Amino acid sequence: MRITVLGSGTSHGVPVIGCKCPVCTDTDPRDKRYRSSIMVEEGGSRIVIDTGYEFRLQMLRENVSGLDAVLYTHSHADHVSGIDDLRVFSRERNLPIYGNAETMQFIKEHYAYAFDKDSFPGNPHLVPNVLAPLEEVSIAGIKVIPLPLEHGRVKKMPVYGYRFSSFAYLTDCTFIPPAVFEALKGVRTIMIGALRKTAHGAHFSFDEAYAAAKKAGADRIYFTHINHETGCEEINSLYEDAESAYDTMVLEV
Repeated sequence: MRITVLGSGTSHGVPVIGCKCPVCTDTDPRDKRYRSSIMVEEGGSRIVIDTGYEFRLQMLRENVSGLDAVLYTHSHADHVSGIDDLRVFSRERNLPIYGNAETMQFIKEHYAYAFDKDSFPGNPHLVPNVLAPLEEVSIAGIKVIPLPLEHGRVKKMPVYGYRFSSFAYLTDCTFIPPAVFEALKGVRTIMIGALRKTAHGAHFSFDEAYAAAKKAGADRIYFTHINHETGCEEINSLYEDAESAYDTMVLEV
């Protein structure tokens, strides 16, 4: 299985508009971060998780000409706002999208034209599918387990992480339920949202994300959904067995 990091940044992206901080102005290409997203490929099938603001640019950069499905973690703008560019992948057939009930409902309400069978041919043509938590499914021949997480410490939003065999993707979370840790047994590689060094109301810090990934038993840990306060080089010095994900990174798992 091949995992490509399409984006590794938080909702602002990096560099942040108008910011002159050391990370936003450095020359390390790993610190140029589109909004968080990954692509999963196995056996000739291709799935993307989330379609943020730069989805079109990510697809062009990776020379992607076809998708089999899209999984969504949740409905925040930095994870769904590129959805209109799915139209190029749904010209020949309706494209299935997947997520929890709340996310699918949001997308159907805010992008209703994408689900109208009589809509303009140039619109995206999507088929929504609600995934049950912790129940393994096969999507385009790729086995996936949806992992229910909480995003936010006060106002808690239900989000999905996803497990693919020995790899798990857990972005935008502040709490991982015990049942999810149970479902993560046997996972060797985890890519997990870690916004910054200090605590945040809606995201894990590096220390929190690292502790959660170690509790899950991961051998290798990659941080994603990173803001502009900490550069890749510094992040990679924090732990021996964890490092920053970066845009265009490719993992074979």
